Amino acid sequence: MTSNRQSGTVHGGVVLLGPPTAGKDTVSVALADLDDRYGQLPKIKVGSGRTTGYRMADRVELDALRAAGRVVLETARYGNTYAVDRDDLDAMTRAGRVPVVHLGSVDHLRTFNSAVREPWLSVLLWVPRDVCEARSRGRGDRDTAERLAAWDEALADLAAVPAEEELFQLLVRTDLAGPAAVAARIASEYGRGGRKHVPAGSLTAFL
Repeated sequence: MTSNRQSGTVHGGVVLLGPPTAGKDTVSVALADLDDRYGQLPKIKVGSGRTTGYRMADRVELDALRAAGRVVLETARYGNTYAVDRDDLDAMTRAGRVPVVHLGSVDHLRTFNSAVREPWLSVLLWVPRDVCEARSRGRGDRDTAERLAAWDEALADLAAVPAEEELFQLLVRTDLAGPAAVAARIASEYGRGGRKHVPAGSLTAFL
């Protein structure tokens, strides 16, 4: 792992949003390889299935976090509940690190942005539907049909964003650039410190 620390004081973190196979996990790893400040924030998970990358909890603990006002975002999918703990975000930033958070919908992004204390860099990672299918089949997924359905949902979700609403600072096609190049672009934009959104209407043209 290398370190490529940028000068200046920049706060907040990076949000990656995109459909299945767009590369959220891959880009997160590439960011950490580029600059060891970056790290994917482990979400709290209440439920079953995959545990890697999550902080497993039970309902009692999640209720306590809610009562303490620590839940920045809570979502439900696949019969499980996922949450972002404000204390986890704060611990990373206090340590001089840059949290990377993966989100699944526009509403989740809106909720997250309204809950965090500082502006974050919001990045949409995107691939066309045929690329999503090819990537899914190429890695041996058994649920390619479900992933394509999720891609369709993501497209409808983004297409419904009002033209005047500015949600993202970066729109990136990961089928046109490799993970290292995408990570470098994200790090460069994060290092600028400014949070300039892509112009209104650009999202529709991008999709």
